[in-house]
Amino acid sequence: MEFILIAIILIYILEVNRTIDTKKFIEDAEPYFKFLTEDDYVFLLRVKYGSEVDVDKFYRKRIRDGLIIIVFMLFLFLSNLNFINIIFAFIIGYVVFKVPYIQIQRYYKNNLHRINLMLPYYLKGLEILIQHYTVPVALAKSIETAPDIFKPGLRKLIGRIEAGDSTVDPYMDFAKEYPVRDSMRMMRLLYRLSLGNQENKQEQLMMFSRTVSVLQNKSREQKYKDRLDRMESQTMTMLATTGGGILILLLLSMMMMLQF
Repeated sequence: MEFILIAIILIYILEVNRTIDTKKFIEDAEPYFKFLTEDDYVFLLRVKYGSEVDVDKFYRKRIRDGLIIIVFMLFLFLSNLNFINIIFAFIIGYVVFKVPYIQIQRYYKNNLHRINLMLPYYLKGLEILIQHYTVPVALAKSIETAPDIFKPGLRKLIGRIEAGDSTVDPYMDFAKEYPVRDSMRMMRLLYRLSLGNQENKQEQLMMFSRTVSVLQNKSREQKYKDRLDRMESQTMTMLATTGGGILILLLLSMMMMLQF
């Protein structure tokens, strides 16, 4: 343990004197760790922090924390360094590296309920745009007023359509990124609308409108249910607190009477 403290102090002194630059070392090492980047990491970061988030900054921090833990564990096992301990040090470092990703993944899953409530209102605005523009143009115009959480997925969707992908895949991939109630069905309806000619566009648009209205009603019902559940929870908490307080007062009164 004394050796570890000495090593930490020595590294700190070298860092302060600019003899070594750990920040530059992490930046130089980052490309070698790119293969560890999760497929949805950029998307999840943008969902939580917005489209202007510095992805490289967050990723470098993950690498730095993982490497620090590996080095610390190796120093810890220095007196008994063997293959098992080295593997264990790298496993702990990898776990530390993965923790921030798991946290933002959990944040996204916790926010799926909020996305579920917002999607019908976004689709209603999109429906109005589709009455005047083609589906790809309407989607592009909807980005400005869309909830921030949808913007990264919409930009990706529009980018693939503009790149010439005329299949249903961009729409389905958007639905997979936001796997909430009826998102798959709504994206299929949008795709059919993008293929339809002027003769049957109005009929398909009416079907789309009816589906959006149903989703809005479900969203309102869910909001009302959430409000009732919250009020019920607050009422139960208040009753439990009041009942507990009265019970404690009764017990104190009984104890005081017994003393006399």
